Amino acid sequence: MAQTALVTGSNRGIGLELCTQLKQRGFDVIATCRSSSDALTQLGVEVIENVEVSDPASLATLVNSLSGRRIDWLINNAGIADGIAMDELNEKTIASCKRMFEVNSLGPLLTTQALVNNLGEGSKVAIITSRMGSVADNDSGGSYGYRMSKAAVNAAGKSLSVDLKPQGIAVGILHPGWVRTDMTAHGGLMDTDEAASGLLARMDELNLENSGTFWHSNGDLLPW
Repeated sequence: MAQTALVTGSNRGIGLELCTQLKQRGFDVIATCRSSSDALTQLGVEVIENVEVSDPASLATLVNSLSGRRIDWLINNAGIADGIAMDELNEKTIASCKRMFEVNSLGPLLTTQALVNNLGEGSKVAIITSRMGSVADNDSGGSYGYRMSKAAVNAAGKSLSVDLKPQGIAVGILHPGWVRTDMTAHGGLMDTDEAASGLLARMDELNLENSGTFWHSNGDLLPW
């Protein structure tokens, strides 16, 4: 029987590529997003639209639509980015920082909480984060809202790894790399297929013994 993977933020970029490669692996893929894309629709996986990961009411609707189905891999990929320097902090950019916290930090936590009854022993949860959330690795400053939101979700992922371990559920905190996507204005060092392949390899290796680890998609351990 095929395993089931649910991917948030799946209509483009890394999320879309994760869905593509999971389907190629033989997973039953549930792709959630706020609105689908032509590429996602053409992929031929199950698509659930109008999913806002920071909105508990939206997540409750998602849970109801899944009718208690088991999820083997939950990949919390949805996220937003906005680079904000210290001298750019103002009423407008503070609102952007708060929105990044809602989506990047609370989103994966709320989504995992909402779907916890769909998970079970042997399930795996991924939080797609960024090494920009590493305090020790920060040698360039700036990007206040984004860095803070990713540091917060790293902390949430570590706590989830502790709280879910008694249920036999492992949690990976995964940095995809600097990937050429819309979020990076197609800058970066790798394409989405390489990043997604690395992320799925880390999911393959994820278990209760290494749960709560902060990894680069290439397998390197990252500092907190």
